[in-house]
Amino acid sequence: MAVWSASNHAAPVHSCRSHAWPVPAVSLLAYSILVSIITTDFVGSLKAYLSEFIATLLFVFAGVGSAIDCGKLTSDAALDPVGLVAVAVAHALALFVGVAMAANISGGHLNSAVTFGLAIGGNITILTGIVYRIAQCLCSIVSCLLLKFVTSESIPTHGVASGMNGLESVVMEIVITFALVYTVYATAVDPKRSSLGTIAHIAIGFIVGANILAADPFSGGSMNPARSFGPTVVNGDFSQIWIYWVCPLVGGGLAGLIYGDIFVGSFSGASTEDYP
Repeated sequence: MAVWSASNHAAPVHSCRSHAWPVPAVSLLAYSILVSIITTDFVGSLKAYLSEFIATLLFVFAGVGSAIDCGKLTSDAALDPVGLVAVAVAHALALFVGVAMAANISGGHLNSAVTFGLAIGGNITILTGIVYRIAQCLCSIVSCLLLKFVTSESIPTHGVASGMNGLESVVMEIVITFALVYTVYATAVDPKRSSLGTIAHIAIGFIVGANILAADPFSGGSMNPARSFGPTVVNGDFSQIWIYWVCPLVGGGLAGLIYGDIFVGSFSGASTEDYP
């Protein structure tokens, strides 16, 4: 989930380019809102979408911003252990706060892989999952554009470190995303969680920070397609984005299948307010 300057990864960072809004995504969002008007509580759905947008925007702003700060303070030198810890802690704290902010409204996913894993486990509808993922990706772009404006710095992107091959990075991203979504299920979704749910936000933040420390020097430590998407769009370099879309969805989906179907079993699913 952390991002570093381009000097630390094989993927180059380019200057910001202008990009048009993705028409299919906007059309699908409009269709989803129309369905909400017809079939559900429109106001409640709109509040959930807006809450997810705002919380994810602030999380990405803090996470990417911390990576920009590290690059600026070290003159874009290679990431050192202190910088790695700083960015991991920034992401962990920002996620903890973001999930807490949105948990009672949207569920506080802030992550397309978490959304996908919860949809696979039957805890949210497919339509809700699609709209959440659109909102998460759009706000990631907006957040990176804001950072570009206020800092005048290049937006660092996730990238596979030199010396890592494709298979190694794929396995790494699948494993760390599985760990994240499994933690979400164990601490926030499982109906048997009892008082454990009160520390769900802390546990989720901790696993993200730990995974960044373990994976960032190798695969980039994304765990979050939306988190990687904004910097990629702003920089216009899509050469490695497939790793940070496919692998987190695979890891999140596996966690949803295993915990949702095996450990939760026939449980009908927690309400939106009960899980981040």
